[in-house]
Amino acid sequence: MTSSRERVPRAAWWVWGVGVLAYLTAVLHRTSLGVAGIAAAERFDASASILATFAVLQLLVYAAMQIPVGVALDRFGSRRLIVTGGVTMAVGQALLGLATTLPLAVVARVLVGAGDAMTFVCVLRLVTTWFPSRLNPVMTQVTGLTGQLGQVLSAIPLVALLHGPGWTTTYLVAAAAGGAVSVLSLAALRDAPPGSPHVRQSPSFAQVRQQVSAAFAHPGTRLGLWTHFTTQFSGTVFALLWGYPFLLSGEGRTPHTAGALMTFFVLVAILCGPVFGRLVGRHPLRRSWLVLGIVVLTVAAWTAVLGWPGRAPLWLLLVLVAVLAAGGPGSMIGFDFARTFNPVTRLGSATGIVNIGGFVASLLTILAVGVVLDAVSHGGGGAGRSATYDLDSFRLAWCVQYVVWAVGVVGILVTRRKVRQRLATAGVVVPPIREALERERRARRSRRASQR
Repeated sequence: MTSSRERVPRAAWWVWGVGVLAYLTAVLHRTSLGVAGIAAAERFDASASILATFAVLQLLVYAAMQIPVGVALDRFGSRRLIVTGGVTMAVGQALLGLATTLPLAVVARVLVGAGDAMTFVCVLRLVTTWFPSRLNPVMTQVTGLTGQLGQVLSAIPLVALLHGPGWTTTYLVAAAAGGAVSVLSLAALRDAPPGSPHVRQSPSFAQVRQQVSAAFAHPGTRLGLWTHFTTQFSGTVFALLWGYPFLLSGEGRTPHTAGALMTFFVLVAILCGPVFGRLVGRHPLRRSWLVLGIVVLTVAAWTAVLGWPGRAPLWLLLVLVAVLAAGGPGSMIGFDFARTFNPVTRLGSATGIVNIGGFVASLLTILAVGVVLDAVSHGGGGAGRSATYDLDSFRLAWCVQYVVWAVGVVGILVTRRKVRQRLATAGVVVPPIREALERERRARRSRRASQR
């Protein structure tokens, strides 16, 4: 690892650092409503269903823009899109801070979703263009998980601002931070190292359609999409909107404990990222098994919490949060599928397609949870009623996840079979797990023997 790092130019680390800062800020904007769910319900006189619409519209815009953003990325490069996205999110946060009516708040979250859509895939392109391919799996994981520190900023300083100066100051501060990072991105980011071939094309509509169709037609891209769909949504729903109210109103935890659990979520995700990246790099033919293992653990953790008699103990909530945190780096494996099965000329389109998966699953789940909460809660539907939803209401609402998991697992298994058929046609045979593990043991013994 050291020798690999020595071959990476210092400028690459600087560009990557600024790109990650831009993504971190985007995550801060994205999750800033989740920690303010109860305050938002009171400010805009919104029921759970209406509050869910905030997040659903934000994610709907995010998901709908992924393919256009991927095509624009292939044409215009990362720097322009990251700066444009940062400015758009800053405007949205400022509007949300000043809004006192529901329509203005909805417009504000739409702007945040639009700007957010332009950030992450562009930062991944910077990783691809500035770093050697052998470092891409680990750098992709580190990028995704370092960016998630933005959730810590929303769980701690943003909550402190909400309980101190109040709503308007909180979101204007977030907007100012976004504007400052956009200026830094404009000054520091470069799409590719000096002297590298970086030809921007102006494709026709027919060429764009062909490029997107070719990316989607490859089963490896679709495997990435279903991977992202199945692993990411539960943690996103928890962090983006319903986790904080669930911990407060359902599990009866204090704001301090809920904020600490959200911070724990991010820390665990950061620890998992490099581990998953290393596993993916060493066992590229076993990536789908890692994905399925994460899904099984997530289902098991939720089942334990939802089936616990009464409120879950703190240790079980810590287990749930830790498992949900693993879903973030697990979803990054989807982008590795896109990278390895697509040429660089359509990588932006393929990455955008993969990124749609998790956010479509998330927005559907967020909306479904809100609808179920309003349907089963006692007298729900009035101003600030999200604060009165009981544990039984949350239990029923969270059960909608099982449908999404079932659809996602079927998608993974079907597309994995097609990928393996494509690999077999190309002469690449995926050995049984037992045989692969035996090969790994023999290789380790051979390396130890040679070192002696």
